[in-house]
Amino acid sequence: MYQVARKLFFTDCQCAEDASTAYADLFAKLDTNNDGKVDVSELKAGLAAMGIKTGKGAAQKIISSGDQDKDDGLDFNEFSKYLKEHEKKLRLTFKSLDKNNDGRVDFMEIKQSLADLGMDISKEEAQKILHSIDVDGTMTLDWNEWRQHFLFNPATNLQEIVRYWKHSTVLDMGDSLSIPDEFTEEEKTTGMWWKQLSAGAMAGAVSRTGTAPLDRMKVFMQVHSSKSNKISLVGGFKQMVKEGGAASLWRGNGINVLKIAPETAIKFMAYEQFKKLLSSEPGKVKIHERFMAGSMAGASAQTVIYPMEVMKTRLTLGKTGQYSGMFDCAKQILRKEGLKAFYKGYVPNLLGIIPYAGIDLAVYESLKNLWLSRYAKDTANPGIVVLLGCGSLSSTCGQLVSYPLALIRTRMQAQASLEGSEQLPMNLMVKKILQKEGFFGLYRGILPNFMKVIPAVSISYVVYENMRDRFGIQK
Repeated sequence: MYQVARKLFFTDCQCAEDASTAYADLFAKLDTNNDGKVDVSELKAGLAAMGIKTGKGAAQKIISSGDQDKDDGLDFNEFSKYLKEHEKKLRLTFKSLDKNNDGRVDFMEIKQSLADLGMDISKEEAQKILHSIDVDGTMTLDWNEWRQHFLFNPATNLQEIVRYWKHSTVLDMGDSLSIPDEFTEEEKTTGMWWKQLSAGAMAGAVSRTGTAPLDRMKVFMQVHSSKSNKISLVGGFKQMVKEGGAASLWRGNGINVLKIAPETAIKFMAYEQFKKLLSSEPGKVKIHERFMAGSMAGASAQTVIYPMEVMKTRLTLGKTGQYSGMFDCAKQILRKEGLKAFYKGYVPNLLGIIPYAGIDLAVYESLKNLWLSRYAKDTANPGIVVLLGCGSLSSTCGQLVSYPLALIRTRMQAQASLEGSEQLPMNLMVKKILQKEGFFGLYRGILPNFMKVIPAVSISYVVYENMRDRFGIQK
């Protein structure tokens, strides 16, 4: 039966008519109860009888993705449409793996393709992957073997890695300096990318609102705390509540939430353009090219929304009645200090992108590759705990290294609004802090910043998962 199925279906069809006949014959074999549709149990049993191996839950995924009329089964039109579209995607993946265009894929080409995605695997591991797909024992794959192995599996491992290992879209820790996530070609063509970005933006809004008191405390300590004016966490909160009531703990949160949408959109669009400009091979992005494109995209987004960053700092530090709202804050800055005040602290902010994005990317990719090489078996999906752990750790490392620049940026943004404060450039401000407070003076406010991590990550993930359900995003 297996050889019949292979001859029938897995040899190259010469024309659309032959393909339709092959699909019809296969459909007839799978539709065992002759009701004109194939359901999950029929698909599982039929493929097993033909000797076609499928991944865990593959039959359910095939039915769900092809079932347009939601009747828990595929009729012939839905079945053939699914196969045609999936085969097209497999052809593109096969071509991208076949580096020398000889119609066959060897283990070195698999190794190179994974390296292009930032995954360095050994020669032995590449041979192991090849051996699991290779039918005729030649240690190379032709198109028919590739199609035979993957046609009834909803995604290839390469696509799964990109799909499951997103962290900057899912997790919001208050700073938007990380490299944007990659999206699969399927996610781009189906429009799923904007749904994921929208879900991420909403998760970020809820997460930032939930951790706003800690964020305000961080800014407060960055600007006002010193050796001569030590501010404790409890003392700082008491002072804020006494000055403006409990609601004052959320001062500056409105504009912090408002800037998520434009920043996310600009960064994503800029990232896609910079990738095209910087990639040495069309459609393939190496890890250093991804870092450069991501950093430049981050810089572009920050340049556009930076006035909102300055206003956020001023509103966060503002006293009761000082500003009636965002627009009043903007008017006062413009009237008293001029247009250039909206870009105070811009240079240290821009410089902070490089260490943050670089370390975040390097740590995350290292942890991802470690997990994939040691623990990935049937799927590239790491699960909630691993994803949250890797994302939190990589972002925390990035923040730790770039924090002094973030502190300098905040002080430069705030200094014009503080009575009797000197208007110092970046180099003199660093010198002054080191002289008066020592090296650890550059880390004022780091405690509330790190205290934000676990609640911010947890809130953003829970909200993101809920938004995914609402938007109908495939898990």
